[in-house]
Amino acid sequence: MTKPVHSHGLGHLRVVISETAYIGPGRADLLEGIARTGSISAAGKAMGMSYKRAWGLVQALNDGFGQPLVTSSRGGAAQGGASLTPLGEAVLERYRAMQHKTELAIAEDVRALRAKFSDISK
Repeated sequence: MTKPVHSHGLGHLRVVISETAYIGPGRADLLEGIARTGSISAAGKAMGMSYKRAWGLVQALNDGFGQPLVTSSRGGAAQGGASLTPLGEAVLERYRAMQHKTELAIAEDVRALRAKFSDISK
């Protein structure tokens, strides 16, 4: 399986806040999916993961940061749902800002390296 080439050159940024609190692209994508769909299940499914895996990541985020980034309610007649807390929104927003700043900071170096190796990819 070939890994995708990212046009910006940044393949993975993991930000470690503490021993238990960290966020990377997968966790950020899950948070975005939850915000967009209002559902842990739907967000996980869109990423190709089981509900159990998605729920486990949500629990790890909530436990790791010491307070909820995601709140959820059970299904049933009310249909349940999930949403980001204000802290969850702030963590996601800051992470995406760090990703963007990192992409900008390395752009020139990525272009230079790609120019040196452009004959390899042909």
